[in-house]
Amino acid sequence: MATTFIGKKSAAAGGWGALKSCGRKLLESGSPLTGARTMLKTNQPDGFDCPGCAWGDPEHGSSFEFCENGVKAVAWEATEKRATPEFFAAHTVGELRALSDYELELNGRLTHPMRYDAASDRYLPVDWEQAFAEIGTTLRGLDSPDRAEFYTSGRASNEAAFLYQLFVRMYGTNNFPDCSNMCHEASGVGLKQAIGVGKGTVLLEDFEEADAIFVIGQNPGTNHPRMLGDLRRAAMRGARVVVFNPVRERGLERFSDPQDKIEMIRGGSTDIASHYFQPALGGDMAAVRGMAKVVLAAEDAAVAAGEPSVLDHAFLAGHCVAFADYRRAVEATGWDEIEDQSGLTRAEIERAAQVYMKAGRVICTWAMGVTQHLHSVATIREIANFMFLRGNVGRPGAGLCPVRGHSNVQGDRTVGINEKPPAAFLEALEKEFGFTAPRKDGHNVLAAIGAMLDGSAQAFIALGGNFARATPDSALVSQALGRQKLTVNIATKPNHSHLMPGEVSFILPCLGRTEIDLNSRGESQLVSVEDSMSMVHGSGGINRPASRHLRSEVAIIAGIAAATVGSGRVDWLALAEDYDLIRDHIAATIPGFEDYNRRLRKPRGFHLRNAAAHREWDTPAGKATFFTGPLPQETVHQRARRENNRFALQTFRSHDQYNTTVYGLDDRYRGVYGERQVIFINPQDLHELGAEAGDRIDVVGVHDDGIERVARNFRFVPYDIPRGSIAGYYPELNVLVPLGSAGEESDTPTSKSIMVTFRDREAA
Repeated sequence: MATTFIGKKSAAAGGWGALKSCGRKLLESGSPLTGARTMLKTNQPDGFDCPGCAWGDPEHGSSFEFCENGVKAVAWEATEKRATPEFFAAHTVGELRALSDYELELNGRLTHPMRYDAASDRYLPVDWEQAFAEIGTTLRGLDSPDRAEFYTSGRASNEAAFLYQLFVRMYGTNNFPDCSNMCHEASGVGLKQAIGVGKGTVLLEDFEEADAIFVIGQNPGTNHPRMLGDLRRAAMRGARVVVFNPVRERGLERFSDPQDKIEMIRGGSTDIASHYFQPALGGDMAAVRGMAKVVLAAEDAAVAAGEPSVLDHAFLAGHCVAFADYRRAVEATGWDEIEDQSGLTRAEIERAAQVYMKAGRVICTWAMGVTQHLHSVATIREIANFMFLRGNVGRPGAGLCPVRGHSNVQGDRTVGINEKPPAAFLEALEKEFGFTAPRKDGHNVLAAIGAMLDGSAQAFIALGGNFARATPDSALVSQALGRQKLTVNIATKPNHSHLMPGEVSFILPCLGRTEIDLNSRGESQLVSVEDSMSMVHGSGGINRPASRHLRSEVAIIAGIAAATVGSGRVDWLALAEDYDLIRDHIAATIPGFEDYNRRLRKPRGFHLRNAAAHREWDTPAGKATFFTGPLPQETVHQRARRENNRFALQTFRSHDQYNTTVYGLDDRYRGVYGERQVIFINPQDLHELGAEAGDRIDVVGVHDDGIERVARNFRFVPYDIPRGSIAGYYPELNVLVPLGSAGEESDTPTSKSIMVTFRDREAA
């Protein structure tokens, strides 16, 4: 059987492969010189913040602060291709649905506001003011503001997100389904319980001082490649990098830094991971508890021998509560349970724990490999427990570091995109703007989909993103969007969410992050974003807009708001003319943003103070709080093992995509080329199935709600992954993620723990 799509994997992340890829993407954009010039302004004090990931920028920035995926993101946005009204006139919505995500977005940047015409099944041009008026009329005509859902992508700036939440709350609802509901919600919930703040405690400079860095459920080589430079520098100075990841990822093994001329000339690379462990899917909590068990046993041995303590007793006594209860929970957890659930041996866990005990300063980072499970909040609490044992929170070179995805997903939440807003924030809004804010909790993503399905929601507005492809249970989401009276998508390129119109549907084209944002006086506007380290940066585009008909996200929100709630209390159009005025309102309502406009204009911005980083704990007990619960009763890989021909599936990105945006069809770090409908599987599992590399199968979801979920026509790729665990790309596999399976306390889709089986294509 032909398996030509399976080829050679890159010897290391980065290197010449990354440079070739960058050059190819710039050429494909149709404007390579503009793209190259644009990249030199990426993540620079006088440039724009990369529209890709949320990795931080250093205080001592270099002349190049971008990566391969940053180049792809900029080239994708700066393309010369245009999706004009003529493009939409030539294709019905039904015809466009047949295109893949990649093929659809290849048509380029949107140029005009468009309105769906059901009679012709086409999008037709519409005047901006007419669009705003019709949107406002429809929203005002709903019998309750709670019948509208207002989605936000992490691409939106602080200014756009603040204005959006202000408009929606003045309209009368807290329905804010947000992209963070699908990624790091568990991090916010778990850290808030443990340390009193739902953000990480480290600065980028802490990576320069750490003796050990634990990387759990995270693939920086694809998802935030600039992190590899910091891990490489840490490894080169002798820090240990301990990886827990079910999949063997090239970027966590070796990295060749394109900015290191000697390394590039010699064709060399640097080892990243000093230790690489591959737990079974969902086994991270058990692995971390196992390490804690080793640390506590070492403490007992040290006490018995009269040797120095392993634990930081001063920190535990002065800053923590429930340590004794946690210790009892660890002692009650047996090694058989830990090994079975983690998928690791006791010896492997002991080796990892030895690194922790020998390190004076430890950072623990994680991403969606941790947060998209049923028990994600408990896992994050366990990680915090582990770090508390030796006082690795709240001091230089140590701390907790959830690494966010999209560039401003953390900032959006900071400035008010929250379906459960704190009372103090609502009171501040009321005082500043003179209205009564709604107090009833709103909908997150899963609740919004449910409301659209059952008819209790009748309007959907998306500030960026590709909701239909980012969310789980793709077939049900398509039904949900199609049942709306109104759908509105604020976007830069056509995507599949636009092809699921309600009775009335609009596509409103906006400026990209790289483009100059001018007000009516010809003055360039500055926006801001917050990275994973709570640094707030200014961002100003440098490129000519793709179309003279584009408006900024802020201007579009202001137009909808004015048409919906009027301008009696807020002069929306004045705010759209001067973003400094928006920042003045943010400074007046949100702690930490005092003197916002002046501080934003300092090179590299400013840091939002994190109380936990200073060992100030905003928890009910006033201290860092141990989680004392047991391990999960059973994880997905344990359930799959109990049943014949069942597997635990995780979805992830290819190296040629970012979130739902597919830049190309290659994944050179994993050795897959020109194909996305693939399933990575352990070779022994493949052999036991009687299958071979390249065989085509259907992947069938196993969930007890009576709904058949099938991902059709996928091909097997043998890979280094634990037995019983498999992996494949989203959004193609999102069809298998049930709406009814969500994280405990986080309500995040369990995209890393899906029970599936296979069936032959002939049986489909």
